[in-house]
Amino acid sequence: MGSSTLGTSGCFWGIVGQGPSLGIAGLPIPISPYLQEKEEDKYWQHERYDRVPILGPITSGGAPIALDTPSDDEVMRALEKARPVEGGIPLLWERNRNDVRIIKEKIADYVDPVRVYPMIGPAQQHHAHYKCTIYYEDVRRVGWPVPHTLRDEDAREVVYIDHNHLHMVGDVDGGTGI
Repeated sequence: MGSSTLGTSGCFWGIVGQGPSLGIAGLPIPISPYLQEKEEDKYWQHERYDRVPILGPITSGGAPIALDTPSDDEVMRALEKARPVEGGIPLLWERNRNDVRIIKEKIADYVDPVRVYPMIGPAQQHHAHYKCTIYYEDVRRVGWPVPHTLRDEDAREVVYIDHNHLHMVGDVDGGTGI
């Protein structure tokens, strides 16, 4: 009675051969937190910032204006990509950014003429270019051979971010599939 109960409960790795088996692939494989965070960041970047939205047609009555300024998260990710802070060795060499202030300026906003995009159809590309100036205090802690801290209270970086999206042109079919 005891062996049949264990065999049917799913908790027995013995001789019981009922149901599908993944073999060695059924065992969990540990992954390092570094690789886990790297994959999550890659997915977040793709989900939030790497896609080009397709909006409805531009209405008559004025020039189209881009409404979506870069978020602070997007600016800080672009800065981290250009000048990384992550990856120091604790108590040996570390770097931080403190008192961060971000100023965003729109430097260009224009719409391209109509062209046909594959799998989309006729559309216009709307460009919006932003200059983002980041002011911060750069703190570097060195722990060897002599522990000391370097502070740059007037650190500044400039990051340029482009926001592009498409506007449909002509008779727009929502593609509801009904």
